[in-house]
Amino acid sequence: MLRNVNLSEISDGKLYDSNDMVKADCLGCKGCSACCRGMGSSIVLDPLDVHRLVNGLGTSFEALLSVYLELNVADGLILPNLKMTEDQDACPFLNEMGRCSIHAIRPGFCRLFPLGRFYENGSFRYFLQIHECPKPGKAKIKIHKWIETDDIRKYEKFINDWHYFLKELQEYALSSEDTEKIKAISMYVLQQFYLAPYAISEEAEPSQEELQDLGEETPCQEDFYQIFSTRLKTAQKAISKLL
Repeated sequence: MLRNVNLSEISDGKLYDSNDMVKADCLGCKGCSACCRGMGSSIVLDPLDVHRLVNGLGTSFEALLSVYLELNVADGLILPNLKMTEDQDACPFLNEMGRCSIHAIRPGFCRLFPLGRFYENGSFRYFLQIHECPKPGKAKIKIHKWIETDDIRKYEKFINDWHYFLKELQEYALSSEDTEKIKAISMYVLQQFYLAPYAISEEAEPSQEELQDLGEETPCQEDFYQIFSTRLKTAQKAISKLL
């Protein structure tokens, strides 16, 4: 989600890399679930978030939309977000004890909080939001450990590629009056990156060099990064013609 903010007002004034230590560890939250409530439609999900949920819960994107997710316009484009419950205005995956029931496959926004990302010159760095989390006594932790995702290098490349791809489309959507074309772009993005499953058998087989570069990724997630990269290149060409 695009934001125009003054970093000096919302952060400690520093920018961090994934190997830096930052005072963000809430020490298991210990019953606090403030960041899981009252978020409206702000928890916008990226393709990896949905891929993790689909595989981790053994379901489909369409089934998730019927209960846990919803579609809303985010900076001009239609994208999925977590759907807060009507009775408690809470994350639908929050259990009766106020704990995350999908912690191992939680969305990237949740992994990052209370950190944020500052995008500039085609890349990004992290910053610490100082007014968002009410939990006192946070401990220092390395950012990549806090985010807790396999292969931080590939994950950050995905995050960066997805951000700048969406940013171009959102800037177009916010400045254009061609509603039909904007809708077509949104539907294309949803189909290409959210609805279509990330099954390795449906894409080109990886080269020997790519296989050697897999490292210790889980097959499910590694397949995702490879297929996402292929789809992104295809989408960039297709949408450039449309625009």
